[in-house]
Amino acid sequence: QVQLVESGGGLVQPGGSLRLSCAASRNYFSTYVLGWYRQAPGKERELVAAITRDGKSKYADSVKGRFTISRDNKNTVSLEMNSLNSEDTAVYYCNAKRSMDWPENNSYWGQGTQVTVSS
Repeated sequence: QVQLVESGGGLVQPGGSLRLSCAASRNYFSTYVLGWYRQAPGKERELVAAITRDGKSKYADSVKGRFTISRDNKNTVSLEMNSLNSEDTAVYYCNAKRSMDWPENNSYWGQGTQVTVSS
């Protein structure tokens, strides 16, 4: 069974940093776009950042300049989050899809990891 396993969430103070990581269970997603979505309470799920196998990245406007997505190898993706604020509080989901424009409802998802920004 193919799985995406996230790690690195937690509680951080405003202005702090966190690093999320996601690893695929098999060498199945080497050609896929890997990325992160998030869903805050009462809000729609939104794309945070995504990266292609050759390193092209895409970011939500709200995180540009603060978050950095990287792909360490074919099947591991990380999200470095800096200057966090309360609006970044959400459950973050790792995602794998065939292309940047591939439908979200036809892609693979991790279980999610909670990120809470609070003093």
